[in-house]
Amino acid sequence: MKNIVLLVCLFIGFNVSAVESGDAENGKAISGTCAACHGADGNSLIAINPKLAGQHKNYLVKQLQEFKLASQTGGKEGRNNAVMNGMAAALSEQDILDLSAYFSSQEATKGEASEDAVTQGNKLYVGGDLQRGITACIACHGPKGNGTSLSGFPDISGQHSEYIAAQLKAFRSGERANSLNGMMADIAKRMTDKDIEVISSYVAGLH
Repeated sequence: MKNIVLLVCLFIGFNVSAVESGDAENGKAISGTCAACHGADGNSLIAINPKLAGQHKNYLVKQLQEFKLASQTGGKEGRNNAVMNGMAAALSEQDILDLSAYFSSQEATKGEASEDAVTQGNKLYVGGDLQRGITACIACHGPKGNGTSLSGFPDISGQHSEYIAAQLKAFRSGERANSLNGMMADIAKRMTDKDIEVISSYVAGLH
Protein backbone atom coordinates (compact mmCIF):
# COMPACT_ATOMS: atom_id res chain seq x y z
CA MET A 1 0.00 0.00 0.00
CA LYS A 2 2.83 2.40 0.89
CA ASN A 3 4.45 1.69 -2.47
CA ILE A 4 1.23 2.55 -4.30
CA VAL A 5 0.89 5.81 -2.38
CA LEU A 6 4.51 6.64 -3.15
CA LEU A 7 4.00 5.98 -6.84
CA VAL A 8 0.88 8.13 -6.91
CA CYS A 9 2.76 10.98 -5.16
CA LEU A 10 5.65 10.69 -7.57
CA PHE A 11 3.28 10.69 -10.54
CA ILE A 12 1.49 13.78 -9.25
CA GLY A 13 4.83 15.45 -8.56
CA PHE A 14 6.05 14.82 -12.09
CA ASN A 15 2.79 16.11 -13.53
CA VAL A 16 2.97 19.30 -11.49
CA SER A 17 6.55 19.79 -12.57
CA ALA A 18 5.64 19.36 -16.23
CA VAL A 19 2.80 21.83 -15.96
CA GLU A 20 4.90 24.43 -14.17
CA SER A 21 7.77 24.18 -16.63
CA GLY A 22 5.64 24.12 -19.77
CA ASP A 23 6.10 22.03 -22.90
CA ALA A 24 8.32 23.82 -25.39
CA GLU A 25 7.42 21.44 -28.22
CA ASN A 26 3.72 22.08 -27.75
CA GLY A 27 4.50 25.77 -27.45
CA LYS A 28 6.17 25.66 -30.85
CA ALA A 29 3.18 23.83 -32.31
CA ILE A 30 0.73 26.51 -31.17
CA SER A 31 2.97 29.52 -31.82
CA GLY A 32 1.86 30.02 -35.42
CA THR A 33 -0.39 32.96 -34.59
CA CYS A 34 2.51 34.67 -32.80
CA ALA A 35 4.84 34.43 -35.80
CA ALA A 36 3.31 37.25 -37.85
CA CYS A 37 4.31 39.83 -35.24
CA HIS A 38 7.13 38.16 -33.32
CA GLY A 39 8.77 35.86 -35.87
CA ALA A 40 8.62 32.07 -35.98
CA ASP A 41 11.40 31.75 -33.41
CA GLY A 42 10.50 34.86 -31.42
CA ASN A 43 12.94 37.16 -33.22
CA SER A 44 10.62 39.86 -34.47
CA LEU A 45 11.60 41.61 -37.67
CA ILE A 46 9.19 44.43 -36.87
CA ALA A 47 10.98 46.92 -34.65
CA ILE A 48 7.92 48.01 -32.68
CA ASN A 49 7.15 44.39 -31.74
CA PRO A 50 9.42 42.85 -29.09
CA LYS A 51 11.78 39.95 -29.56
CA LEU A 52 10.52 37.10 -27.37
CA ALA A 53 13.41 34.72 -28.07
CA GLY A 54 15.56 34.10 -25.01
CA GLN A 55 13.31 36.11 -22.72
CA HIS A 56 12.89 34.74 -19.20
CA LYS A 57 10.05 32.23 -19.11
CA ASN A 58 8.54 33.62 -15.91
CA TYR A 59 8.44 37.11 -17.40
CA LEU A 60 6.69 35.86 -20.53
CA VAL A 61 4.16 33.97 -18.40
CA LYS A 62 3.45 37.11 -16.38
CA GLN A 63 2.92 39.29 -19.44
CA LEU A 64 0.59 36.82 -21.16
CA GLN A 65 -1.41 36.36 -17.96
CA GLU A 66 -1.75 40.12 -17.61
CA PHE A 67 -2.80 40.59 -21.24
CA LYS A 68 -5.45 37.94 -20.64
CA LEU A 69 -6.56 39.66 -17.43
CA ALA A 70 -6.89 42.94 -19.33
CA SER A 71 -9.08 41.22 -21.91
CA GLN A 72 -11.32 39.93 -19.12
CA THR A 73 -11.62 43.26 -17.30
CA GLY A 74 -11.93 45.62 -20.24
CA GLY A 75 -8.43 46.91 -19.64
CA LYS A 76 -9.07 47.92 -16.03
CA GLU A 77 -6.58 45.36 -14.73
CA GLY A 78 -3.48 43.69 -16.12
CA ARG A 79 -1.55 44.97 -19.11
CA ASN A 80 -3.83 46.57 -21.66
CA ASN A 81 -2.98 46.24 -25.35
CA ALA A 82 -5.60 46.10 -28.09
CA VAL A 83 -3.79 43.43 -30.11
CA MET A 84 -2.34 41.28 -27.33
CA ASN A 85 -5.53 41.28 -25.25
CA GLY A 86 -7.30 39.51 -28.08
CA MET A 87 -4.44 37.11 -28.69
CA ALA A 88 -4.17 36.14 -25.02
CA ALA A 89 -7.90 35.91 -24.35
CA ALA A 90 -8.23 32.41 -25.81
CA LEU A 91 -5.07 30.99 -24.23
CA SER A 92 -5.37 28.45 -21.45
CA GLU A 93 -2.92 28.57 -18.56
CA GLN A 94 -1.16 25.56 -20.07
CA ASP A 95 -0.93 27.32 -23.44
CA ILE A 96 0.71 30.28 -21.70
CA LEU A 97 3.24 28.02 -19.99
CA ASP A 98 3.97 26.14 -23.21
CA LEU A 99 4.42 29.26 -25.35
CA SER A 100 6.64 30.83 -22.71
CA ALA A 101 8.74 27.67 -22.51
CA TYR A 102 9.17 27.65 -26.28
CA PHE A 103 10.13 31.28 -26.80
CA SER A 104 12.41 31.36 -23.77
CA SER A 105 14.32 28.39 -25.22
CA GLN A 106 15.12 30.20 -28.47
CA GLU A 107 18.25 32.24 -29.11
CA ALA A 108 17.78 35.96 -29.55
CA THR A 109 19.42 37.77 -32.43
CA LYS A 110 21.83 40.58 -31.58
CA GLY A 111 20.96 44.24 -31.92
CA GLU A 112 23.15 47.27 -32.48
CA ALA A 113 23.42 50.62 -30.72
CA SER A 114 23.90 53.84 -32.65
CA GLU A 115 27.38 55.29 -32.18
CA ASP A 116 26.14 58.63 -30.84
CA ALA A 117 24.13 56.89 -28.08
CA VAL A 118 26.90 54.72 -26.65
CA THR A 119 28.64 57.23 -24.37
CA GLN A 120 25.55 58.96 -23.02
CA GLY A 121 23.57 55.71 -22.91
CA ASN A 122 26.29 53.94 -20.96
CA LYS A 123 26.46 56.79 -18.46
CA LEU A 124 22.71 56.60 -17.81
CA TYR A 125 22.57 52.80 -17.85
CA VAL A 126 25.47 52.29 -15.45
CA GLY A 127 25.20 55.36 -13.24
CA GLY A 128 21.66 56.68 -13.60
CA ASP A 129 21.17 60.31 -12.65
CA LEU A 130 21.05 60.87 -8.89
CA GLN A 131 20.20 64.55 -9.23
CA ARG A 132 17.02 63.70 -11.12
CA GLY A 133 16.29 60.53 -9.18
CA ILE A 134 16.83 58.19 -12.14
CA THR A 135 17.96 54.77 -10.94
CA ALA A 136 20.75 53.08 -12.90
CA CYS A 137 19.35 50.41 -15.22
CA ILE A 138 22.23 48.11 -14.34
CA ALA A 139 20.86 47.71 -10.81
CA CYS A 140 17.97 45.54 -12.04
CA HIS A 141 18.91 44.48 -15.56
CA GLY A 142 22.58 43.70 -14.95
CA PRO A 143 25.72 44.75 -16.83
CA LYS A 144 24.65 43.07 -20.06
CA GLY A 145 20.95 43.76 -19.80
CA ASN A 146 20.04 40.16 -19.08
CA GLY A 147 17.89 40.77 -16.01
CA THR A 148 17.11 37.80 -13.78
CA SER A 149 14.33 35.24 -13.90
CA LEU A 150 13.79 34.96 -10.15
CA SER A 151 13.46 38.71 -9.61
CA GLY A 152 11.14 39.15 -12.57
CA PHE A 153 13.36 41.71 -14.29
CA PRO A 154 13.29 41.10 -18.06
CA ASP A 155 16.18 40.54 -20.43
CA ILE A 156 16.39 43.75 -22.47
CA SER A 157 19.71 43.02 -24.17
CA GLY A 158 19.54 43.30 -27.95
CA GLN A 159 15.88 44.30 -27.84
CA HIS A 160 14.57 46.60 -30.59
CA SER A 161 15.24 50.20 -29.57
CA GLU A 162 11.86 51.28 -30.98
CA TYR A 163 10.07 48.83 -28.72
CA ILE A 164 12.06 49.83 -25.62
CA ALA A 165 11.36 53.51 -26.31
CA ALA A 166 7.64 52.85 -26.74
CA GLN A 167 7.45 50.97 -23.44
CA LEU A 168 9.36 53.63 -21.51
CA LYS A 169 6.99 56.27 -22.85
CA ALA A 170 4.02 54.04 -21.95
CA PHE A 171 5.34 53.68 -18.39
CA ARG A 172 5.92 57.43 -18.25
CA SER A 173 2.39 58.29 -19.36
CA GLY A 174 0.74 55.65 -17.19
CA GLU A 175 -0.54 53.74 -20.22
CA ARG A 176 1.45 50.76 -18.96
CA ALA A 177 1.49 50.13 -15.23
CA ASN A 178 2.47 46.53 -14.61
CA SER A 179 6.09 46.75 -13.47
CA LEU A 180 7.16 45.40 -10.09
CA ASN A 181 6.01 47.85 -7.40
CA GLY A 182 5.49 50.46 -10.10
CA MET A 183 9.23 51.08 -10.29
CA MET A 184 9.38 51.56 -14.06
CA ALA A 185 6.71 54.24 -14.00
CA ASP A 186 8.61 56.04 -11.23
CA ILE A 187 11.84 55.94 -13.23
CA ALA A 188 10.36 56.72 -16.64
CA LYS A 189 8.46 59.80 -15.47
CA ARG A 190 11.84 61.38 -14.66
CA MET A 191 13.25 60.71 -18.12
CA THR A 192 13.23 63.13 -21.02
CA ASP A 193 12.58 62.08 -24.61
CA LYS A 194 16.34 62.34 -25.20
CA ASP A 195 17.06 60.05 -22.23
CA ILE A 196 14.66 57.49 -23.62
CA GLU A 197 16.17 57.76 -27.09
CA VAL A 198 19.76 57.15 -25.97
CA ILE A 199 19.00 54.42 -23.42
CA SER A 200 16.78 52.55 -25.88
CA SER A 201 19.51 52.59 -28.49
CA TYR A 202 22.16 51.64 -25.93
CA VAL A 203 20.40 48.51 -24.65
CA ALA A 204 19.79 47.35 -28.22
CA GLY A 205 23.56 46.90 -28.48
CA LEU A 206 24.04 45.03 -25.20
CA HIS A 207 24.89 41.32 -25.40
